[in-house]
Amino acid sequence: MSYEGGHYDVIVIGAGHAGVEAGLAAARMGAKTLMLTLNLDMVAFMPCNPSIGGPAKGIVVREIDALGGEMAKTIDKTYIQMRMLNTRKGPAVRALRAQADKFSYQHEMKKTLENEPNLTLRQGMVEELLIEDGECKGVLTQTGATYTASSTVITTGTFLRGEIILGSLKYSSGPNNQQPSIKLSEHLERLGFDLVRFKTGTPPRVNGHTIDYSKTEEQPGDEELRAFSYDTVDFITNQIPCWLTYTSERTHQIIDENLHLSPMYSGMIKGTGPRYCPSIEDKIVRFNDKPRHQIFLEPEGRNTNEVYVQGLSTSLPEHVQRDMLKTIGGLENVEMMRPGYAIEYDAIVPTQLWPTLETKKIACLFTAGQINGTSGYEEAAGQGIMAGINAGRKALGRDPVILDRAQAYIGVLIDDLVTKGTNEPYRLLTSRAEYRLLLRHDNADLRLTELGYELGMISDERYEGFTQKREAVEREKKRLYQRILKPTEELQELVQTLGGSPLKDGVRASDFLKRPEVHYAHIEAVAPAEEPVLADVAEQVEIQIKYEGYIEKSMQQVEKMKKMDLKKVPLDIDYAAIKGLANEAKQKLQEVRPLSVGQASRISGVNPADVSILLVYLEQGRIAKVSNQ
Repeated sequence: MSYEGGHYDVIVIGAGHAGVEAGLAAARMGAKTLMLTLNLDMVAFMPCNPSIGGPAKGIVVREIDALGGEMAKTIDKTYIQMRMLNTRKGPAVRALRAQADKFSYQHEMKKTLENEPNLTLRQGMVEELLIEDGECKGVLTQTGATYTASSTVITTGTFLRGEIILGSLKYSSGPNNQQPSIKLSEHLERLGFDLVRFKTGTPPRVNGHTIDYSKTEEQPGDEELRAFSYDTVDFITNQIPCWLTYTSERTHQIIDENLHLSPMYSGMIKGTGPRYCPSIEDKIVRFNDKPRHQIFLEPEGRNTNEVYVQGLSTSLPEHVQRDMLKTIGGLENVEMMRPGYAIEYDAIVPTQLWPTLETKKIACLFTAGQINGTSGYEEAAGQGIMAGINAGRKALGRDPVILDRAQAYIGVLIDDLVTKGTNEPYRLLTSRAEYRLLLRHDNADLRLTELGYELGMISDERYEGFTQKREAVEREKKRLYQRILKPTEELQELVQTLGGSPLKDGVRASDFLKRPEVHYAHIEAVAPAEEPVLADVAEQVEIQIKYEGYIEKSMQQVEKMKKMDLKKVPLDIDYAAIKGLANEAKQKLQEVRPLSVGQASRISGVNPADVSILLVYLEQGRIAKVSNQ
């Protein structure tokens, strides 16, 4: 027997990393929002690696913050260690990574949700969607409650028909032995959605008191205070180190001897696993020439002895995992507290989504996170904030927002999913972004804060600080373009000290800064500004001037892409009627139904010749249309 639970503008199903960002985004834009989750004690839980950030992923966290999201703020309040990666490389690939106190993180995020106006957080299992005339009108829960809404966002993570696999043991479960969502998955199939079966896994956790750290290498956090959020002013200084060790020949021998017991090789696991986060069994088989593999020992929090054994993801039987652990340096006497396991789950084929993350099949229904075939907390959160923004704006009668590939890594992520699809759990990499010099860790605020403010998710105070920074950067750049440095004795000594070639004539300060050995601090020493320049402003000035030529080339490429993206493609085109298109192109174009020629050109299986034919037909207006699209 069902009963009415209430009406909302937006309903969010799930409260993982995608769900919390979706719910907060919708609520902060003024939409009355309901978040339904299986277990209120698992809000923003980290069932796998207790960390946030890393290459590409860390930049996504900064982008979420620039838009007005929450992940950056929460990790800044709860990390146990912070490190900037790739500092010896260029700014395009630098990224921040934080080791999280996983329990403090989820408690802090839950508190944020509970205190957010317009947001109601409630425990409940959604089993069906309420569909009328091709639109999602709400949800039905296991207890019979019906909640109606103008927009609904599904962020179920790995819970859809989840099954945990450990050796020969296989049972229905979500991550960390939580209740799985079975009926909702079956309901999505009945609605006609194409689902795929993916797999991910997690390593064992061990008791930190039983580790001999003298046999490992300490991995401390950075001494320089850093933060993900542009709002953070209070920093955690009592950081906790992680530790590096390695597998041994004996480790590999044990795995080889027990490979027949691995569900991956016995045929028990059917789902496709993540290419860029393989299990230790997969590593040994694929890279059998390597004598050892890195293992990072990562504390799970300040108030627990559990240590995450990163690099040892496995679904081998429990007794094999125990034996394997004892062959690793420093773990000879270790006590395993939880075994690793694999989990299989349902995901939807993401080409069934528009770039807004609304489903093509059912209007007013959005999906975000691992249900869309991605891996990682950051990828989930990036989708979550965009799904929440678009669900909220649809409910409030406003136009959607789509980030393009030159605007954000989030734009790259979503475009890849909805345009190319994925046949394995998708991981965001810097190599996936063709304009990565524009999408840097340091400039996420300059790229996205204006948009966040327009959406109503950035406060007036923060926006004022942002505009002051932006103006300060332009002022200082202008000064350096105009300032001439004369070849004084002091300047020549500096050049000699830096190992550069002597100056023959005066040089603009901006040109001097472009020398590889010169940094902004050197300019400041010989030609200081009238007023002190803040560190974040100086960083922007140096990067923008030093990489000016490369940035201009990237911008020229962006303009070409934008012209293609401005050429809109009608949704009701009958691609089968376009003569000259390859059969694969017709099939893929009909499946994806691109919104622009630019998007069409990025579809796997659509080659440049197909794009040229499509352009000709569009310009001539000769496209046959289908009335039932």
